[in-house]
Amino acid sequence: MVNAAERRTVTVLGATGSVGGATVDLLELHAERFEVEAVVGRRDAAALAQTAIRLGARRAVLADESQGPALISALAGSGVIASAGDQAVIDAAAIPVDWTMAAIAGAAGLAPTVAAVRRGGAVALATKECLVCAGAAFMAEVARCGASLLPVDSEHNALLQALGGQSVDDVETMTLTASGGPFRTWSAERIAEARPEDALKHPTWSMGAKITIDSATLMNKGLELIEAHHLFAIGADRLDVLVHPQSAVHGLVTFKDGAVTAGLGPPDMRVPIAHTLGFPERIATPAARLDLAQLGSLTFEAPDLVRFPALRLAQEALADGGAAPTVLNAANEVAVALFLARRIGFMEIPRIVEETLGVALRGRSAAPASVEDALALDREARRIASERLPVAQFRAH
Repeated sequence: MVNAAERRTVTVLGATGSVGGATVDLLELHAERFEVEAVVGRRDAAALAQTAIRLGARRAVLADESQGPALISALAGSGVIASAGDQAVIDAAAIPVDWTMAAIAGAAGLAPTVAAVRRGGAVALATKECLVCAGAAFMAEVARCGASLLPVDSEHNALLQALGGQSVDDVETMTLTASGGPFRTWSAERIAEARPEDALKHPTWSMGAKITIDSATLMNKGLELIEAHHLFAIGADRLDVLVHPQSAVHGLVTFKDGAVTAGLGPPDMRVPIAHTLGFPERIATPAARLDLAQLGSLTFEAPDLVRFPALRLAQEALADGGAAPTVLNAANEVAVALFLARRIGFMEIPRIVEETLGVALRGRSAAPASVEDALALDREARRIASERLPVAQFRAH
């Protein structure tokens, strides 16, 4: 048994999402080890209230202020403090705890994650947009505040473990793997006709809608390259992507002597989350174990940048640096939302991103100097992307 003095305090930002749900599973499994300070969700009052009660959280916060009364009602008599609104989310993130799960999707997660970083402690980062939108400024805050940043994305977590504490100076390349998404074997013509329901059928992972669409375009892998660049302080020329449909190998590190180490595991987010939750110790998970004999073979192929131009755009944004990754991320969020709303076709996503980059970067090259600058550029890029709708708008059957 863990005594009260040894229990770690935790906050879960994005508690009602897919990563948040996996985190909640682990916190319940190891309830004797953790005390939950706060759970934060977007707008689902009933789900967040249920999560708060299950975990015995001290407080529950919704980003959508209009759902505050529903949350207060759902938690009446429970003893859980309820609040709502963007500032309430940031205030909850700023409460000192030992460990924070940062899993609020999109650029909306940047301000709360920065608030968590600024009070120190360990931050388990699942919100990749923090590093894509404001990479240099965000990492500067991490260093200034003495926070510990632990990657939750399965690929970056695998790279961290494969690195094994060795210096990045000894690394020749780091390789992220991609399942290839639902359209890996589709022709370009067929991909162009894809509907949202087609793109949401990921072959191996169960994730939220936005990241699932990003996996279908391979933009997700491009965003992860940018994230890896900042997490590991490694140049774009030493980062690579391989398509690996079995989703067993999540990342590979090739050292300068030719040795290669790989991070393997089942396609279950509870595995990398557990690594960060228990770090530097290991804690048990109920995830299915990887059975290599049952898999039989592991295959790899180079990504097709013609059929999946979003990855090319992300690679170019990483190579260009400066403001390009911030604009890329903002434009992509707008385009994905338009596609999910059936206002544009699938291949309009990279077109809108590319056009937005061209317009937003005209006369601008420097990277945002602060998180606040990054958010301002994000808003401007979103406005530009929203104006890139085609004349003949897409309507899926």
